Amino acid sequence: MSPTSNDPSPTVVLLVEDHVDSRQMYAEFLRIQFDVVEAGDGIDALQLMKQQRPDIVVTDLALPMMDGFELVQRMRADERLRDVPVIALSGFSGAEYELRARAAGSTIVLQKPCLPDDLARAVEFAASNRKDS
Repeated sequence: MSPTSNDPSPTVVLLVEDHVDSRQMYAEFLRIQFDVVEAGDGIDALQLMKQQRPDIVVTDLALPMMDGFELVQRMRADERLRDVPVIALSGFSGAEYELRARAAGSTIVLQKPCLPDDLARAVEFAASNRKDS
C-alpha cells in the first residue's frame, strides 16, 4: 500500500527469512513500495514485533529455532498481533503444508521459489484488505 494524502505512513512489512540471499532480494524489491524490517528467525521476529507492530508479516515456514508455523500461532495468540495479516512462504510442496499454514493462521500461502512480483502483489492485496485499515 503506497502512502496517500490521508495516510502519510507507509505500510510496515516484517520479512522473516533465514536465507540471507532470499531475504535481501525480497527486502530490496518490497522496499520500492513498503517499509521493510528484517528478521532471520521466528524468535527475532517476535522480539521485533514487541518493539513495533508490523502491518503485515511475510514469513518463511522453514525457520531455525522457531518455525513459521509456531511464529504464526504465537501471533494469533497475542491480542496485539492477532489481526496482522501473514503471508507464508513455503518451500514444502503439497496441499498438506498449505492447510497446516492456514490452520496456524496464515492469511496467504505462496509456494517457493516465489517471484518478487508475486510477493509484492500478495503484500499489496493484504495491505488493502487489512482489518485495521
